Amino acid sequence: MARFSTARGKKTGKHKRKASFREQAKCRFCREKVREVDYKDLPALAKMTTQQGKMFSRKRSGNCARHQRSCKRAVKHARFLGLMPYVG
Repeated sequence: MARFSTARGKKTGKHKRKASFREQAKCRFCREKVREVDYKDLPALAKMTTQQGKMFSRKRSGNCARHQRSCKRAVKHARFLGLMPYVG
């Protein structure tokens, strides 16, 4: 149970800050030291899309901003070439 000081009503116990998920995890492409996502890497691109063919957000996929943009370009390129479907 936390103690309260009588003067201001604040907690007197010290709490350690818990590391958030974004601080612990790294982008999957950063871990593998990939410069740019390749449009021919279909298994990796399939993990970035839903069953309907929509791209996952950065928060959901865990990508950094640089690799999310690269992944977006690669998915569009693969769709244009007919390697990936536009819809599920």
